Amino acid sequence: MSAFLPQALIRKKRDGQRLSDEEVRAFIAGTSDGSIPDYQVSAMLMAIFFRGLEGGELAVWADAMLRSGDIIDLSDLDRPKVDKHSTGGVGDKISLPLAPAVAACGVAVPMVSGRGLGHTGGTLDKLESIPGFRVQLPIADFVAQVRRIGVCMIGQTDRVAPADRRLYALRDVTGTVESIPLIASSIMSKKLAEGIDALVLDCKVGEGAFMRSRADAVQLARAIQSIGASAGVRVTAVLTNMDAPIGRLVGNALEVAESIQVLGGGGPPDTRELTVALGGEMLVLAGVARDGDDGRARVARALDDGSALEVFRQVVEAQGGEPRVVDDPGGVLPQATRRTPVLAAEGGTVRALAAREIGVAALLLGAGRRRVEDAIDPAAGIELAVHMGDRVERGEPLAFLLSTRAGAADIDAAREMVAGAYRLGPATSVPRTSWILEVLR
Repeated sequence: MSAFLPQALIRKKRDGQRLSDEEVRAFIAGTSDGSIPDYQVSAMLMAIFFRGLEGGELAVWADAMLRSGDIIDLSDLDRPKVDKHSTGGVGDKISLPLAPAVAACGVAVPMVSGRGLGHTGGTLDKLESIPGFRVQLPIADFVAQVRRIGVCMIGQTDRVAPADRRLYALRDVTGTVESIPLIASSIMSKKLAEGIDALVLDCKVGEGAFMRSRADAVQLARAIQSIGASAGVRVTAVLTNMDAPIGRLVGNALEVAESIQVLGGGGPPDTRELTVALGGEMLVLAGVARDGDDGRARVARALDDGSALEVFRQVVEAQGGEPRVVDDPGGVLPQATRRTPVLAAEGGTVRALAAREIGVAALLLGAGRRRVEDAIDPAAGIELAVHMGDRVERGEPLAFLLSTRAGAADIDAAREMVAGAYRLGPATSVPRTSWILEVLR
């Protein structure tokens, strides 16, 4: 911290004052090297949650987080480098089919991902449900795999944005997840460390998102675009609906299985739509596609002709996972030992399906963490028997709760939560036809 006392900086931010560049860099340095204890870092997070970070202050905060570790050098790669990031959703497994599909189209996707945060799932937790899959690789191996296969999906190493690694864990347990500057700087500290040329941001909006209002989502997207512009990285933001869960399966191994369906040309329509739309924008930024329509068509072909699935198989094998998961997900992925139905108390058509309640229920079953040190049950989750626009009769299952370690009280709480997440009405209801709300370039 040099001459700066952590408590003085906390008070300054608490009182709504702007931190100087030197103060920001000193605080991030102390966060990274551990010289500032958790309770003071947490206090600063709460101060920022209420007081925010101004434009220039945010750019320095993000840059300090980035420079707290190594920046991957992919400058000699002979193809464009584009990544995608989601702000977090329920059932959001899009990165798993998207990255291989885009790589199959000739674009490098160096992806440094995160773990579950709050009621939302994390890409790393999903990948680790594949037996043997390693998300922690040396940077040299990461770079070599991107060169060879076109995609590698890892977590933060000790040397990639270590300040963010600590902040990310503390945000999850201190009620500061939803802070726009903290979300923006967390995302960009990891993404800029990848050595990418451009980024597509999947900015979730709605009941199940951290950004519940469209105005907040636009504010977050613009903050990320501003940080990107300062670093010379182009960012396209796609606002997508997160009122209802994505797909039919929520939970780590479950979402891997559903991703494999999409990679094979199938899967739920909403999951495929998001994969194709976001992938299309990545190809436009990479200069591979003429426009969004051309990009979407190219990604759709990669899913339908098997090339995306083959890239995913290569990724799984290269990162130590069991490649048979591509051919036999049910025989390879962990399976829950208990399957509990949630029955409809009345008949009707699903008019709304609250994503947040489904996400929290999955967490109660073991698919997420309540504390930093919690171990995830990879098989836990929820199978949605009916989704938006589907008809269900009284006494038929709305969903199934899948668990192994969850106790009776948690299962009961999850059952009540899932039942309450469904809103049924007359068959005249028209479900949403597209999950894409707006594209910000």
